Amino acid sequence: MDADGMEAGSIRKIIHVDMDAFFASVEQRDDPALRGRPVAVGHAAARGVVAAASYEARAFGVRSALPSVTALRRCPDLVFVRPRFDVYKAVSRQIQAIFAEYTDLIQPLSLDEAYLDVTANRAGLPTAWATAKAIRARILAETGLTASAGISYNKFLAKLASDHRKPNGQFAVTPDMGPAWVETLPVARFHGVGPVTAAKMKRLGIETGADLRAKSLAFLEQHFGSSAGWYHAIARAEDHRPVNPNRVRKSSGSETTFNRDLTEPAEIEAGVLLMADDVWEWCEKAQAFGRTVTVKIKFQDFRLITRSRSHAGAIADQALLRQASLDLVRSIYPPDTGIRLVGVTVSNFDVPAPEAAPALPLFGAAS
Repeated sequence: MDADGMEAGSIRKIIHVDMDAFFASVEQRDDPALRGRPVAVGHAAARGVVAAASYEARAFGVRSALPSVTALRRCPDLVFVRPRFDVYKAVSRQIQAIFAEYTDLIQPLSLDEAYLDVTANRAGLPTAWATAKAIRARILAETGLTASAGISYNKFLAKLASDHRKPNGQFAVTPDMGPAWVETLPVARFHGVGPVTAAKMKRLGIETGADLRAKSLAFLEQHFGSSAGWYHAIARAEDHRPVNPNRVRKSSGSETTFNRDLTEPAEIEAGVLLMADDVWEWCEKAQAFGRTVTVKIKFQDFRLITRSRSHAGAIADQALLRQASLDLVRSIYPPDTGIRLVGVTVSNFDVPAPEAAPALPLFGAAS
């Protein structure tokens, strides 16, 4: 047995559970008048942004992070509902409690998705597929909401698989199909390949997993630097990361979009201070204090810049965090155009990180 309690050479059984249109589905569950209608959770104001969209809204191209005015142009019948985060958190706790009946190894990614390592098979079910099916049935029975699941032997594949039969479905990627399946997929779907990187890969002739696998590690290092090793591995369906239930939070941030574009320093700084105070409230509650402060600024033309500074010690005083945030935003004065959004983030927490679990062999005899 190794440090994770697994037989040497055994294959992990990992499930990625992803709730279907979570925020919007909760609203449709609680208000029957919204069922079957295109729903957006968010604010319809000129500066509003869609936080989540129902599948009926997604059919019109409405997605999270889309400006509300754009969403309404795409779907004039779109119904906006104010977010109720206290309700979403309560439902998320219900779902986490269900997970805990099947495994201790739960790594939440957000309120609506998590990795579960069910290798130990606490529930005594015959397969990971049956376990995922049982979990989804429990979620539906206890919350009235549907979930999708991906089942595989590593986290990268499980997350890809959970999106393959959405909504309200599940899909498994077995060890004998993993590498070949990855080769058929567009790289834009891969975790760690965002829109900018996907566009760069396309310029280099990389559009599918097969294209990515054909590139040497040296080529990837030349064009993608420190990310090359990750891209080289996932093109081969390799991911040795364990499900980590004790994952340390790396940052805490808050941001706001102004009702109008701001150019006056006093108004900009008032917004920055509000965000710094919001972050400080979390830091104080969590007793987690970081050494790095980052201020995010989005201009009216949607250009985005950040300014960061790392300090010698942890910022354990609200006044220091406020001053650090002000110093950073003042570094961009005078702004060349109006500012529509500011954010403040604290990172590089001054706490010891847990010892990393050892990597396990990817292939081996099935347990």
